[in-house]
Amino acid sequence: MDEKKRQRYLAISQKLAELVGGKKNIQGIAHCATRLRIVLENNEVVDQQAIEELDLVKGVFVAGDQLQIIFGAGLVNDVYEVFKDYTGMAGMSLSDLKTEANKKMNPIQRIIKALSDVFIDIMPGILAAALLTGLSGVLTNMDVVQNNETLYGITRLINISSGAIFGFLPLAVAYSACKRFGGRPILGIVIGCIMLSPSLTDAYAAAQGTAEVTTLHIFGLGVDLVGFQGGIIVALLMGVVTAKFDIFFEKKVPEVVRLLVSPLLTTLVSAILLFTIVGPVGRGLASALTGALVWMTQNLGVFGYAVFSGFQQLIVITGLHHIFGAIEAQLLADTGRNILNPLMSVAIIGQGGAVLGYLSRNYKDARTKELCIPSFISVLFGITEPALFGINLRFKYPLVGGCIGGAIGGAVVYFTNLAALGFGTTVLPGIALADPANNGYISYIIAHVLALAAGFIITFVLGGFQKQPEEVKTPTPVKTPEQHRAEKDTTGNSGKDVLYAYATGQMIPMEEVKDSTFAQKMLGDGFAILPEEGEVCAPVNGTVSSIFDTKHAICLVSEGGLEILIHIGIDTVNLQGKHFTAHVKDGDVVKAGQSLVSFERDQIKAAGYDTAIPMVFTDPDHQPDVSGISMRHVTHGEKL
Repeated sequence: MDEKKRQRYLAISQKLAELVGGKKNIQGIAHCATRLRIVLENNEVVDQQAIEELDLVKGVFVAGDQLQIIFGAGLVNDVYEVFKDYTGMAGMSLSDLKTEANKKMNPIQRIIKALSDVFIDIMPGILAAALLTGLSGVLTNMDVVQNNETLYGITRLINISSGAIFGFLPLAVAYSACKRFGGRPILGIVIGCIMLSPSLTDAYAAAQGTAEVTTLHIFGLGVDLVGFQGGIIVALLMGVVTAKFDIFFEKKVPEVVRLLVSPLLTTLVSAILLFTIVGPVGRGLASALTGALVWMTQNLGVFGYAVFSGFQQLIVITGLHHIFGAIEAQLLADTGRNILNPLMSVAIIGQGGAVLGYLSRNYKDARTKELCIPSFISVLFGITEPALFGINLRFKYPLVGGCIGGAIGGAVVYFTNLAALGFGTTVLPGIALADPANNGYISYIIAHVLALAAGFIITFVLGGFQKQPEEVKTPTPVKTPEQHRAEKDTTGNSGKDVLYAYATGQMIPMEEVKDSTFAQKMLGDGFAILPEEGEVCAPVNGTVSSIFDTKHAICLVSEGGLEILIHIGIDTVNLQGKHFTAHVKDGDVVKAGQSLVSFERDQIKAAGYDTAIPMVFTDPDHQPDVSGISMRHVTHGEKL
């Protein structure tokens, strides 16, 4: 790094340290392929707007307890080194930084995050069951299905499949919880099998009084041999208990007999606690939780629905919304219907309406369009963080409009008796989960259209009372194109660069990538590919300028001077290199079509990550025209 650049990055570091509350407020720093990540003692003192206007900064936001500042591929490495030296902070890995961030959480936040982690791991199975349940409900009500033995047989198989997944959901929860809290996952599966053992009386039959229950007496306690079908809360508790005992016995049992004795003691003690303490307590908690929600719907009426949907997105801001997954699962197990899903869905689309309302007030500002349009697209798929943190919370009155829109949508949900048959997805894809009874699909659409319209109208009206329409400030230009060209060692793209497909799959515009950093083109323009295979190849002839140590992102410089970032998946930096294999290293000269990185696509998807692969042209003064490239299905090595 030459002295001129170092001095520039030092000036950024000095100002950045001041804007985050000084060196003493910094607890840890790290970086990924594009972002500088900082954990602070106190986030309240951060001047986020001033950071956005810093030299070279392309965006800034808070995710969890990390302040993330977007500099871009390659540049972030240099800024990080200078910032680390200036602040005197030792470099940290991303996992170390995550651990440091977790230390700041209070016990309630840690519990909620743990619940979120448990359900994220098994969410693909839950979504599959929910969608199959909805499909079964639609097909069962069709006369053509009932009158055709093949269609009837397929429908029965769909029904059996969906019922089996939900029937064994406690086993999946026990597995995931045991894994999350450090135990061996197989022991979580063993406890889940015990909970659903056919030797126990079926919990639903016992509740209806149609089956006889055997009672044992252990230490004077009456133990009913009843299964735990639908026992989501019990499964969560047992996953934690099993993990803790597994860790304890693995440390205490002598190594010579550990393989046999440790799992034996873990399973035996956990099973006894399941039937004597944890099971009864968990059933009581589940009953109280379900009872409270049912009471709300029966006694508070439309007011209860409207309050929940009106304030639900405020809970998202705090991060406490992750606990709803466990509540929804228990509600489904106990009642067969999920009233929370459509309420949360209309709350989300209400915030989307607010984004459109704000956009209509400031449509002449180009930066506002760049933020609002991708944020609204994210809302359509149930993701509100870009809208909330980038626009609505920032300018306050759109947040109010969105909450009122959500409340109106909640009232519609009440009057139409709308509910879902699953959980895990909302807004556009969420319609597949709607209970089709009583014209459920039509009610779902009406509720969302009204919530969207209300959010839009109220935000637009409130915006008229603002003294000055607030605009999203564009970061201060860091240098003129002439200055930039003078600093470059290359002569720029000679026009001889030919782009080739870097993966096999469907091409999509950058605006459709489900990450605001890429969708809003904070790093530059480009496009993405939804991969069908686990390989990324070079899109041009050039040189590997940088490949990140987690192998999920690679930077290239083409022969003509194009600076290219290929990012495999969204947030896949958290995998710490797992499922990725690099075939090149920094400084390698590559030819178009040459394999750069291979990855286990299905494993990454199973871990809950979006596998879209954006390709970004990161030099703002050296951007090829991609408008003429058609978004189509491509095969790697194919000329674009």
